[in-house]
Amino acid sequence: MNINLPVTNPEIALKDLYVNDEKIFFYQRNRYKKLSSNFEKIFGIKPVKFFSSPGRTEISGNHTDHNHGKVLAASINLDSIAAVSPNNNNEVVLYSENNIEPFTVNLLSTDYVEEEKASTKALIRGIASGLKKFGYSTGGFNAFVSSDVMIGSGLSSSATIEVLIGSIFNYLYNDGKISTEEIAIIGKYAENNYFGKPCGLMDQLTCATGGIIGIDFYNPEKPIIKKIDFDFLAAGYKMIIVQTEANHADLTEDYAAIPEEMKQVAKYFNKGYLSEISLEKLLLEIKPLRKVVSDRAILRSIHFLEENKRVEKQVEALSENNFEEFLSLVNESGNSSYKYLQNIYSPHNFEEQEISIALALSDIFIKEKGKGACRVHGGGFAGTIQLFLPEYLVDEYIDYISRVFNEDSVKILSVRYYGAVCLTNI
Repeated sequence: MNINLPVTNPEIALKDLYVNDEKIFFYQRNRYKKLSSNFEKIFGIKPVKFFSSPGRTEISGNHTDHNHGKVLAASINLDSIAAVSPNNNNEVVLYSENNIEPFTVNLLSTDYVEEEKASTKALIRGIASGLKKFGYSTGGFNAFVSSDVMIGSGLSSSATIEVLIGSIFNYLYNDGKISTEEIAIIGKYAENNYFGKPCGLMDQLTCATGGIIGIDFYNPEKPIIKKIDFDFLAAGYKMIIVQTEANHADLTEDYAAIPEEMKQVAKYFNKGYLSEISLEKLLLEIKPLRKVVSDRAILRSIHFLEENKRVEKQVEALSENNFEEFLSLVNESGNSSYKYLQNIYSPHNFEEQEISIALALSDIFIKEKGKGACRVHGGGFAGTIQLFLPEYLVDEYIDYISRVFNEDSVKILSVRYYGAVCLTNI
């Protein structure tokens, strides 16, 4: 279930939700005060509730969820927040810091609107539609939203907004009774069918659930979720992403090709998804399979089947506090994504390879220091890389990578142990 934090002391709420650090506390308190002030300026009333939905980091399971595979992910300290009040207009009016005009959606109709594709309006309408399909209530609300989950960072800026909107409907009109799994599934439904992006369920489920989790999507209607109690800081390491400033334009075709090619291989074996076959079976059939599907489809399928096993090993390694084994498997995941999955750069724009450059430099740094791990992060083709580095090497690495990428492109992440929450009395 979603976690509601209806506390009377705002300091307890913010310190409970975010890292209990004085500097971070003051930043978050001022952030919520500004959010509330912006809401009051626009709507003329105080907000009734506040909501927070975290971004997420994929630790392993690169492009596995859409073929009902296994993933390892975590919610992070960057989030999207909203100040909200219900209205009687059956209309969602949503402002954000980055848009002068609001996103306004009348809920009398939740049918797909082609002109709204790839927009926030599409997500709002799609989530309302999904809620109705699940038998839940909807209603109008006014909201002001702020987010520090960077767009195009691979930290699920779209999923955090989907889960945020779903949670608003949940607590305003459904007494908080909708489960995290359903919130996530409805968010995916909206992104697939209204926004127009063929994503899996990992992003939404991680944002909604919180903490470090292993997920098995073999039955996507009832994914198996395992919470993992591990503290990277206690192990002396920090989790880092580097935003490579790559161009994200026109990558939908590249993303969509991965699940499609994997499903072509599954179809050869009369299965719907790759999770239903084994690596051994695929290897036995490679020769005739090459006459039916592309070599790239086969390589991507090999990545999927090996990555699934890798996730199992990483969950076990973290559960048993075997961090060196975990790091070795992170590097394996990165190598597999580069060689087999082939989502490091777009084949339509091979002249620009920002992620390749970032990985090459990071790999050299890690080999010189003898510590750490790196991999592509998220969907790939453009965006970010992920590293795990000892704390004592972080400043040196930032100086090193900033020779090529801007210093502010490096983000140090921490795991957030709450998923989407409803807050009152901030």
